[in-house]
Amino acid sequence: MKSLKPFQLTYTAHESVILREALNGWGISKRTLASVKYGGGTILVNGEEVTVRHVLGIGDAVTVIFPIEELGAGLQAEAGPLDIVYEDEALLIVDKPALQNTIPSREHPEGSLANLVAGHFAANKIPATLHIATRLDRDTSGLVCIAKNRHIHHMLSMQQKDKRMKRQYEAFAHGIFESQRFTITEPIGRKGTSIIEREVRCDGQFAETEVEVLHQFPEFSHVKLQLNTGRTHQIRVHLAHIGHPLLGDDLYGGKRDILARQALHCRILELVHPVSGNPLRFEAPLKADMASLVYVNR
Repeated sequence: MKSLKPFQLTYTAHESVILREALNGWGISKRTLASVKYGGGTILVNGEEVTVRHVLGIGDAVTVIFPIEELGAGLQAEAGPLDIVYEDEALLIVDKPALQNTIPSREHPEGSLANLVAGHFAANKIPATLHIATRLDRDTSGLVCIAKNRHIHHMLSMQQKDKRMKRQYEAFAHGIFESQRFTITEPIGRKGTSIIEREVRCDGQFAETEVEVLHQFPEFSHVKLQLNTGRTHQIRVHLAHIGHPLLGDDLYGGKRDILARQALHCRILELVHPVSGNPLRFEAPLKADMASLVYVNR
């Protein structure tokens, strides 16, 4: 795999500036730059290797050749089904099934999405590792965004911070909602008695979820949710906090008599491509178990 062509990007200088400053302006983080300098990468200006102290001229072509990253020692590549929605040299978008970990855990060391993505890269001789930009809980299904190298992951993280990446979910929650559209703005932090559970607490991190009720059934409601922040268990905690836990989410008060897993699905993912700058939009329909709740109860 090391003999394969590594990922690289080329930029054009539009002003006379020190290379280090230009790289920062193009979104190359200090950590990424260090990995290029000391991890086997190269920086070329008009085809010649230079240091970051080099002064660029207008029109100079700057090529950053990123080092090929190795998979972490604890992640084993596995063959298995992978529902690929989109893939190019920088990004991989997949539709994750329910009851699959995004990354391996002590309870589920094999069969995670990360294991299968690593297997996909190995089988297709793709010189990349994986950096998961949008992780989903084991029970949650839907779209997951994966960067193929550290720099792309950094660029996606900046999009999330600037709210240019948008994730829209659909869920089924217990009870009947009084309002059709509303926003939950409540801080979320770790519950003191648990290493897993989160709760709304005054010393937590700012968290905001937009809610739209799509349809109300006698015992539960079909809702659409827009995440404006990305806190752990955010949707689950916010809905439970207002008295409407997700169906199947027994960790936060939901019952499993209707659905045997938390009824949450990441349906739409919108982002700006970190290389081309083009807007991207992906959609994954509800899985059969959640979709059946709509058709059976109408």
